[in-house]
Amino acid sequence: MASSVNPTVRRRRLGQELRRLREQRGMTAEEVADRLLVSQSKISRLENGRRSISQRDVRDLCGVYEVEDRRIVDSLMQMAKESRQQGWWHAFGDIPYSVYIGLETDAASLRVYEPQVVPGLLQTNAYAEAVIAGALPEATQADIERRVQVRMRRQERIHSGRSPLRLWAVLDESVLRREVGGKATMAEQLEHLNLLGQLPHITLQVMPFAMGAHPGVNGQYAILEFPDASDSTVIYLEGVTSDLYLEKANDVQSYSVMYEHLRAQALNPDQTREFIEKVAKEYARG
Repeated sequence: MASSVNPTVRRRRLGQELRRLREQRGMTAEEVADRLLVSQSKISRLENGRRSISQRDVRDLCGVYEVEDRRIVDSLMQMAKESRQQGWWHAFGDIPYSVYIGLETDAASLRVYEPQVVPGLLQTNAYAEAVIAGALPEATQADIERRVQVRMRRQERIHSGRSPLRLWAVLDESVLRREVGGKATMAEQLEHLNLLGQLPHITLQVMPFAMGAHPGVNGQYAILEFPDASDSTVIYLEGVTSDLYLEKANDVQSYSVMYEHLRAQALNPDQTREFIEKVAKEYARG
């Protein structure tokens, strides 16, 4: 059974705390690895939250860092236990971007630039199925349906009555012009975009072709921010076989500034609504 505890976020928080303890001791990851007879890469993965942390790992690391306060050790041990529980997405089997889903599930806000397709959180069922089938030509129908189900489940974050995800999306005009799933599917998808764009916590902007070169020409990225101040902002770059997560302050600053330029150069929300409606009518006319 999936747990209400988000294991991805627990791993990140635990990893950050372990890094802080190591730095307080003035030790390098290599020195810690030598003491525990493990690889340096394991210590790095534990600290960046990219692998699960066992209670034994926590015990051994606390021993190396000479943590004497039992309350701290117990707290870290509890976080390790929670980090090994399963999130809701694990019920769907092996999902390649499960780390991202875990972060998105706990995020307070998401800023995304998308140059190719409608962001997953804003896709209709028919559009999502067409996108996934096109991107994964060797996938079985069962696998496509499973991925669509995950995508639809993710959308609960923008419809949450208590704390909906604050979403700001800048879409390249090509997102609207690329005919995915046929004209009827596109007309439905664009009408859906405009409906979602009316929600107070969702802001949509389109970057028109006429703008020419702009700060997003290097490709898609997302900026995730979290309600807990102790959780660092994450830059997410999606890859074909693996994804990249950036958390260093310089990286976050660079991408954040770039996003502000994108927002400034794109059509404003009202202009975007009119633009999307115009393209949707073109699809509806066939």
